Amino acid sequence: MAEKVLVTGGAGYIGSHTVLELLEAGYLPVVIDNFHNAFRGGGSLPESLRRVQELTGRSVEFEEMDILDQGALQRLFKKHSFMAVIHFAGLKAVGESVQKPLDYYRVNLTGTIQLLEIMKAHGVKNLVFSSSATVYGNPQYLPLDEAHPTGGCTNPYGKSKFFIEEMIRDLCQADKTWNAVLLRYFNPTGAHAS
Repeated sequence: MAEKVLVTGGAGYIGSHTVLELLEAGYLPVVIDNFHNAFRGGGSLPESLRRVQELTGRSVEFEEMDILDQGALQRLFKKHSFMAVIHFAGLKAVGESVQKPLDYYRVNLTGTIQLLEIMKAHGVKNLVFSSSATVYGNPQYLPLDEAHPTGGCTNPYGKSKFFIEEMIRDLCQADKTWNAVLLRYFNPTGAHAS
């Protein structure tokens, strides 16, 4: 039986392309999204996931859900046995984060803490986290590489991603059974048929 992977924020641009790759690799993605960063479309599935189904010929399990809804997350983890979580959900606009810092800290930090706690409670200790190149702050040298210092972030969005990276590092340090990958994008673009 194929392994299930939870994809939070999976109806957005990066998330939906990840769902497509998971399906093509033989996994069973379960997607949650609250449509803050995604287009709902007119059917039962978001437009992006409808296209993924069309391209792969496989169905996508989707639930409209906010990662701040702890009860809904608990029910989801009781319903499914996940082997991993790929976490894209969160607020993502740098400029907006300067105007609404508390929203960014509440959604990005609190949502991720709740997700990590529920993962831990259900023994799901494999995580891919969608971070950002904003964690590098103002570049000390170019081109940037993974050895570049992080921190010194210039906006609440970048700070929220940096804090989450630090939480995940601390979690993995405290419990060596956790496996985590941190992805840092600059400006994702693409030309996939989806």
